[in-house]
This record gives sequence, structure tokens and C-alpha cells, in this order.
Amino acid sequence: MQLNPQDTVNTNPEIQPQGKSEYGKTPFQLALARFMKNKLAVAGVIILTLIIIMVILAPFFTDQSPTKSNLMMIERPPSADHPLGNDSSGRDNLSRFLYGGRISLIVGFSAMLFTLVIGVTLGSIAGYYGGKIDAIIMRAADMMLVLPFLVIVLTVVAVLEKVTIGLFVTIIALTTWPNLTRIIRGTYLSLREQEFILGVKAIGASDARIIFKHFIPNAIGPIVVNASLMMATMIIVESALSFIGFGIPQPTPTWGNMISEAQSLRILRNSPEAWIPPGLAILTTVLCINFIGDGLRDAFDPKSNRR
Repeated sequence: MQLNPQDTVNTNPEIQPQGKSEYGKTPFQLALARFMKNKLAVAGVIILTLIIIMVILAPFFTDQSPTKSNLMMIERPPSADHPLGNDSSGRDNLSRFLYGGRISLIVGFSAMLFTLVIGVTLGSIAGYYGGKIDAIIMRAADMMLVLPFLVIVLTVVAVLEKVTIGLFVTIIALTTWPNLTRIIRGTYLSLREQEFILGVKAIGASDARIIFKHFIPNAIGPIVVNASLMMATMIIVESALSFIGFGIPQPTPTWGNMISEAQSLRILRNSPEAWIPPGLAILTTVLCINFIGDGLRDAFDPKSNRR
């Protein structure tokens, strides 16, 4: 009689193989139900969705160019044609705010996704195979954690003549993967000795099937939670680097370099419309993502599956 991996028994109530739970619902359906009960998380999803829609539909809100300078409009106050006024180069602040939101969100999401791919891949290999492979990956992660993140990024950006969005995302991802790798590795190490995993191995399932069918689905909670919180971190990193002049170069707008342009005391006092909107946008976006991350953490908590 040939056994199926799905027929193996899991005696650990905190780690569930994929399938229907005792409630007649899948783990994802249970997690979604718990997430919807978190009012802050739901509010975060709604507000973040509105922000994303706003920046995507930027051409419907303004027909001004975010990069075109007009020397006749330098630091002009708000008007009907320029609701947020103009910056020190005569560019429209509203268009820079909307299109800059696109860049900030794209950088945050892309850097998170790239880091997720690296972290999950290396963490899966280290946690599943162990031994020398695990030791090599963990020593590389330790070395990256010891090196100061800001110093590495500033050095690379300073050496390169031109920093593009793709290169900026790559630099951030290649310097922030160790934390996620260690989390995934730890999750896999706890899963590796579970009876249902040992049973699947005993019937000869391939490594790829075990990883994608059993390990990743059972580690989806930590992956999703860390991905959401990581995106908030990436947005802050991009804004901070742009603020000190090492982020996305001008004239490409981002929320960070909009605030950087308003550093002078004259603009801070006389033109609050130039720096308050991007500042509030960064604050609101990061808070929404953090609320969503907290909601996902509670939703995917295995202990909440128990009665």
C-alpha cells in the first residue's frame, strides 16, 4: 500500500499541513477572518489602497510635469493652477507629490520583493539541507549583519556615477536580506523534525515537493508578516537616503527628496505646502503598512487556531 504525503499525521497542533481545519475552513480562510476583525489593520488596507489609487491616477489630478522647471515660477505660493505651489526650481509640487509617491511605493515594494526572493531562497536552502551549506549561508549573513548598512549603501552610491531606480533597489536588497534569511531558516529548522515532514520524506517525496508543498505553506505566516513590515522599512530607507542626497537623484521626484528640497529655513517657514504633504504621506503609508503587518501577524498566529 502506497502512502500519500497528505495522509501523514501531524501531532503538533501549532503546525498544520495544508487542507481543511477542524472548523471546515482552510488555514487561509481562518487567517482572513481573524484579519478582518482587526479594525486598525482593515483601516490600514483601505487607506493604503486609496494612496495607491491616488498616485496611479496622478494624470487625472494634474496635467503639470513633475520634472519640468519654470524659472518664472520659482517658489511661487499655491494657486489655482498649482495647488501646492512650486519648488525652488519652479516645478509643480502637486505633480511631484503624486508622481513621487509612485516612485517611493515602487522602490519600497520592489526592494521588499527582491529581498523576499533572496531571503526565502537562502533561508530555505539553509534550513532544509543544514550542514555545510547552512554554515556558509549563516556566516555570510553574519558578515552582512556586522557591516553597517548605511555605510555600505552610502559608499556604493557615492562610487557610482549615476544611480537608477533599479540599481538603488538592488543595493538595498543585497544589504537587507540576512534578517529574513535567519527567520526563514529558524522556521524551517522547527518544521524539519515534525512527524508529518518525516513521514513525507519516508515515502520518497522529492526535496522540491517537500519545500513547496509543506515547508513554504507552513512558513507563510512569518514570510507575509516580515514582507509587509519590510516594505515600510524600505520606504523609510529610501526617504532617509533621498533626504541626505544619496537616494534617487533629481529631477526624478520622490517623497524623500521633496522633503530634502525644503530643508532651508525660509521654505520651512514660508512654504509648509512644499514639505508637509510628502511628510504626512510617508508617515501615513508607513503606519498603514505597520498596522497591516500587525494584523497579519495576529491572523497567522498558529495558537489562535486552538479553542
